[in-house]
Formats: sequence, C-alpha cells, structure tokens
Amino acid sequence: MLKGPFLDRNWIGQNPDYKTSEIILLGLPFDGTVSYRPGSRFAPEQIRLASWGMEDYSPEFDKHLQDVNFHDAGDLEFPLGNTYKSLDIIEENVKDIYNDGKRVFGIGGEHLVTLPEIKALAKFFTNLAVVHFDAHTDLREEYLGEEMSHSAVIRHISKIIGAENIKQIGIRSGMKEEFEFMKQHNTLIHEFHELDVLKNKKIFITVDLDVLDPSVMPGTGTPESGGMQFRELIGWFKYLKNFDIIGADVVELAPDYDSSGVSTAVAAKVIRELLMIM
Repeated sequence: MLKGPFLDRNWIGQNPDYKTSEIILLGLPFDGTVSYRPGSRFAPEQIRLASWGMEDYSPEFDKHLQDVNFHDAGDLEFPLGNTYKSLDIIEENVKDIYNDGKRVFGIGGEHLVTLPEIKALAKFFTNLAVVHFDAHTDLREEYLGEEMSHSAVIRHISKIIGAENIKQIGIRSGMKEEFEFMKQHNTLIHEFHELDVLKNKKIFITVDLDVLDPSVMPGTGTPESGGMQFRELIGWFKYLKNFDIIGADVVELAPDYDSSGVSTAVAAKVIRELLMIM
C-alpha cells in the first residue's frame, strides 16, 4: 500500500471538513463572455497551486488561514458554450452553501460569475450591499448585443439590490454613460469613510484583479494602466474588516498572460488577505 506523502492540491490552510467549516472556497472557472483576452477559466486551479508558495500567516491581520475556518470545495464544472446554464449552476451551489449556514468565497473566472452569487444571496438577505473593486465600470446594459456579459455584471446586480447599495472603488475605464450612472447614483468612491453608509448592510465584496495596476497584475484579461498598488488594496480591506461581510469573490486573473507566475502569486495573496477579514 502506498504511504505517500502526496501533494495536496487544495488551498493551503483549509479545513478539509465541509460540515465544520464556516466559509466555502468555490472555484468558478468560467470565462464564456470575456470581451478581450480569454483564459480566466484557468485561474482557480493555478491559484490553488500558488497558495502553497506563500505563508499561511498574514502579518497585516495577525491571523493564520487556519483561524479563518474555510473549506476548499474545488471547482464547479460548466457546460462549455452554455452561459445561462453555467450561471444557474453557480446560483444553485451558492444557495446550498447558505442553506447550510455558511458563506461563499468565489474564485473566478470572469466577473459575470458574481451575478449568480448575488442572485442566490438576495434570497437570504434583504439588506444586501456590494463593494466592487475594479478598473472598469461593468455597468453596460449589454455588450455587442449580449446582455449576459462581464461588462454588464454590476448593472445587472444594481437591478437586484438597488444602485444605492453599490460602492465602486478603483474605477478608471468605461463608457461616458456608465460614468454618468455612477454620478447619478453616487456609486464611485475614493475615501474609506464613504463606505460608512453601508455599516448596517450585509456586505458582499467583489474584487476584479485588474483594479491593481498592470505593473502589479499583468496577467488579466483587460489590463488598464493607472491602477492601485497592492498595499492600497490592503488598506481598503483593513477598513472593511469591521463591516458585516457575508460573502466575497476574486475574479479575472488570466494566468497564462504572465509567464513569470507573479500575477498568480499576487492573486493568491489577495485571496489570503480577503479571507482574513471575513
């Protein structure tokens, strides 16, 4: 009989028991509507492997990953070419997580995967709000005639929870109409204290990794210059740690566009730090 030891392909520091865990890490390898460079479907698996190259301790939050009590459930499997069925699969699995009294942490995949997560959460929480980190507005009604697009995900979410319950951070690219939408609904913010209006809300945090500057995160589908540095993002996480966070996701790493592997390592650390505040 083989004695091993064998390489663990789950996230470092995870609780192997689903039943006793509080947060469920869910791989969402879907990139069926990307508008520029595909490949984010390969992110969840690559991030998992990269997690073993970092410490499980966060000096920023003085916690170990084992203190978070999360379980890595692996990657969902999607039918290639069927966007609507893929989104339904995500929604049903996220509903199962909350029926079991747990919280979701999704790893994309493209940003459209956030929509079915919010659809599921809206069945459990009436005072839901979304904090959205991104380079792009994602507020289009459609893209090239297709309403289900990662370019439209936040607009669709606004129809579920109301634009007044969305705050957007790091945005620096979009159509004029999208920027007018942000002005009309006061969604775009620049200072920590502007989040305080969400203090009594149930918060879902969605991080599109292209919020980081391409000098930090070149491995993404739609890189956009002028972005955040890593420590700026962590500053926002530190401010959010006292909010009522009931779910999160990190999306839009496309690992094959950065052959150095640095983007994947950065994505893994973003996930580690975000887990620390949940």
